[in-house]
Amino acid sequence: MRKYLLMGVKLVLYIITAIIVADTLGINSSSFVALLSVASLGVTLAAEDILGNVAGGLVLLSSRPFTLGDFIETDGVSGTVEEMALNHTKLVTLEGLTVMIPNRKLSSEKLTNYTALGRRRICQKVNAPYSASIDTVKAACRAALERTEGMLADPAPSVYLTECRPSAMEYSVYCWAATADFWTVYLTLGENLRRVFEEQGIEMAYDHLNVHILDGKNA
Repeated sequence: MRKYLLMGVKLVLYIITAIIVADTLGINSSSFVALLSVASLGVTLAAEDILGNVAGGLVLLSSRPFTLGDFIETDGVSGTVEEMALNHTKLVTLEGLTVMIPNRKLSSEKLTNYTALGRRRICQKVNAPYSASIDTVKAACRAALERTEGMLADPAPSVYLTECRPSAMEYSVYCWAATADFWTVYLTLGENLRRVFEEQGIEMAYDHLNVHILDGKNA
């Protein structure tokens, strides 16, 4: 912030000095002043974004919606907060990419902080055929949960039938994990669901269309 103020003061002093020198040498300063006015307008428009980002940075510092190390998401971009400056915030995505987000945007748009509460809910969805009973499928899902390490005991894991699709029944498997363990538990649970379904002979159904071709004589 101090750097930008010093640059602004120097620019103003240079402009005043140039006008005084022009008047002293007898140079018509009217056109010079007009040119400076246009240039000042351009500088003002450029400075608007800078000042907006600085103001956004001050808002973020005062409200503290996130801190260094938090995993956040905004405007379709998610990542871990690595740096917080007055004019921008640096995120590192799961793919290892560095993303610089203007603070003006961060302070005015929807922001999700996945780290703030210290835990996250996991939801794995699986499809089973109508031929498999609800109790059988839910028991298989609970068996997969029991094999998965790193889950939190409270809130307790749960399994529900959430949707009846045209070709299958959809079940949602819920559990909670510490934020740091989220992806490990999420991926491990998905693998365990697949293994248990295979062991118990339950098909993981998918949406499909059966086409019956009739003989021309019977059409």
